[in-house]
Amino acid sequence: MSVIITKDVEVTFDFNYEELIKNVIEKALDYIECPYETELSVTLTDNKNIHIINNEFRQIDRPTDVLSFPMIEYMVPGEFDFLENCIEYFNPETGELLLGDIIISVDKVKEQANEFGHTERRELAFLVAHSMLHLFGFDHMEENEMKIMENKQEEILEELQIKR
Repeated sequence: MSVIITKDVEVTFDFNYEELIKNVIEKALDYIECPYETELSVTLTDNKNIHIINNEFRQIDRPTDVLSFPMIEYMVPGEFDFLENCIEYFNPETGELLLGDIIISVDKVKEQANEFGHTERRELAFLVAHSMLHLFGFDHMEENEMKIMENKQEEILEELQIKR
């Protein structure tokens, strides 16, 4: 597993955020039973930068907590069988499956942890788990999709013993 973590801003958490990000990613991969070694990037930024990206790519003119840019279009969320003959989804140098990119607002992590009454560690873990599910093809546009994602997010965090 290759995880490239980039910081656009100074990150001042009181925990090892890089280790947490990698642990949540690894747990999500195990949870969804991904059969491949994977590659993805995580960018930590601020509200200003994520606002610009959100406006550019989603035409939503405000900051958000996390953005996910999946590299794969799944026929069925979380099912990898169709990838067997799709070399374009794999890094030719490493053979790793290219999952996509995650962008997280550190400002929102801090704001939402305070708003929801839990730790910044828990909020960051939640956003990574949420975004990983998007990289696996899950979405929450419909009520039933939202319930599925919420359950999976909570199960991933429970397995890591990260509670509210």
